[in-house]
Amino acid sequence: MLNIFNRASFLHLPRYAKRSIALVVDFSLCVLTVWLALYLRLDEFVSLFGPAFWAAGISSAIALPVFVLMGFYRTLFRYSGGATMFLVMKAVTVYGLLYAIVVTAYGLEGVPRTIGLIQPLLLFVAISGSRAFAHYSLSSLHRSKLQIEALPKVLIYGAGTAGQQLNAALVNGLEMSLVGFLDDDERLQAHVLNGQPVYSPDDLADLIKSKGVTHVLLAIPRASRCRRNEILEQVRRYPVAVRTLPSVNDLAEGRVSVSDLHELDIDDLLGRDQVSPDHSLLAKNITGKVVLVTGAGGSIGSELCRQIRIAAPAKLLLIDQSEYSLYSLNEELHGLQSADDALQFDIVPLLASVQDEERMRRVMSSWHPDTVYHAAAYKHVPMVEHNPVVGIRNNLFGTLKTAKAAAENGVSDFVLISTDKAVRPTNIMGASKRLAEMVLQAMVSTVSSTKFTMVRFGNVLESSGSVVPKFRQQVHDGGPITLTHAEITRFFMTISEAAQLVIQAGALAGGGDVFVLDMGQPIKVMDLARRMIELSGLIVKDEQNPNGDIEIKITGLRPGEKLYEELIIGNNLAPTSHPKILRAREDFIMWSEMESKLDALETAMNANDISSIRLIIEQLVSGYTSSGKIVDWVSLEKTASST
Repeated sequence: MLNIFNRASFLHLPRYAKRSIALVVDFSLCVLTVWLALYLRLDEFVSLFGPAFWAAGISSAIALPVFVLMGFYRTLFRYSGGATMFLVMKAVTVYGLLYAIVVTAYGLEGVPRTIGLIQPLLLFVAISGSRAFAHYSLSSLHRSKLQIEALPKVLIYGAGTAGQQLNAALVNGLEMSLVGFLDDDERLQAHVLNGQPVYSPDDLADLIKSKGVTHVLLAIPRASRCRRNEILEQVRRYPVAVRTLPSVNDLAEGRVSVSDLHELDIDDLLGRDQVSPDHSLLAKNITGKVVLVTGAGGSIGSELCRQIRIAAPAKLLLIDQSEYSLYSLNEELHGLQSADDALQFDIVPLLASVQDEERMRRVMSSWHPDTVYHAAAYKHVPMVEHNPVVGIRNNLFGTLKTAKAAAENGVSDFVLISTDKAVRPTNIMGASKRLAEMVLQAMVSTVSSTKFTMVRFGNVLESSGSVVPKFRQQVHDGGPITLTHAEITRFFMTISEAAQLVIQAGALAGGGDVFVLDMGQPIKVMDLARRMIELSGLIVKDEQNPNGDIEIKITGLRPGEKLYEELIIGNNLAPTSHPKILRAREDFIMWSEMESKLDALETAMNANDISSIRLIIEQLVSGYTSSGKIVDWVSLEKTASST
């Protein structure tokens, strides 16, 4: 890229300087072609003195005035084409006639007369070639210059090793145009590092105006989460997009490329520090064992499978009812295996629904898994609210059938992936997940061979139902960002952290445990939307900024949606050996009572009696309150048809 800039500096020369260079080139070509013509005629090289000197001098004295008079040097070489070549032909023809009169007709002592015919031909070839070279070279340079000027102007935040490596990557590519570094170290500021100036972060506003900076690239992989968030808070005040390098743990090779840059990790936006996992807990229920994951093709299920793979099971069984999701995950895991000879084990993709009790029994009896992670569930609140019977059948009875099959076939550990929406639910989805928890709690007293465990946590970032991918797409599309309520808050956690903590919680289980993951402070979703807009280099469009880029539009709460989520029903939380995993002590119903209630619930479901379903759930689930009228599509259609 530096070479292009150095060569492209020719384009910035004044017009008279470029014409002077062209005159010098043509003078040189006149001399060179006379010398070559003498060689072709005499079959030997002669010195350019005496007669040869006069032949070259006369050539230049005739050619340059002719070329000037014919407008030879008014042409912009980089735009020259057929018209320029025709002009070259006319000019050299006039020159050739005059030169032939002097050298061939009158003659020069010591100079063969045929030079007057040979040299103009050589000069035509030489000048045509020089103009063609100039056209292609300079037009290419001009295009490169325009391309470079059109590239986004970027600053690298961090002049350390990662920043310098990123600088080298940018210099050797044409993805971005580097303006300089930003660094907090005053010893580096106002100096030049690897050919780039180092500025203070306080200069960012001026650099945006004077240099047209549009992007800031964070190259601070060793910075703490707290420090990264301080920088983001500083940068988000300006209309620049922010991209970042992975953490130092992800840059194992010690080299940085432009492809390593990515959009901000959402945990950067949340400001949470992750706790390093306890590898002994990760391995306890997985290493050397047969592991089964239901809902394996989903967001949580697939990340569980990735984390399980690293812990080296003896066999990994993947269960999902979606053929495409199962196929995609199977291909991904086999691809990872082929790239890592150290981690080789059988991966078995199985198409199945957890509602199919016979299928689950056959799977369990065929492979006798040691550990089951039950992630299969319908999780989208409004969708389940509109289809309650199917949601309950999958989330509650699917869990019951899978748990029974596990207990019958000697599964040692059964871990249910639960949700914060199970706490004092206002929707069918949350209630069905709380009932799934209660079923496992009740089964503990009747089953001794299997440890049933529940792990409860909030929203998982980047999952299929998360607001983050939705917001990101809406920003990409130019908005608006749609938000159901300005005051809505949620707990957030990354997929990888959630999956690791689920595995570790399962390893801490004694049976019947309800584990709650420490998700930090709840986040106001409105604030998250604003940060995503601002860190994309855009401005929120609101009353204060009517000419902003992206509007945040409030659409109203959806059926069953809560403003605030909770993680525990009571206040009975106890710590565990892991700082991010807490144990909740919650009341449950004995199996004898639970079984009869489940029978009544199934009868109501078979009749699609939504009112009775709600009543039974209210009796079973502490804190359940329906947030609105019945919105089941089937019931609504039947009501509409009968009126």
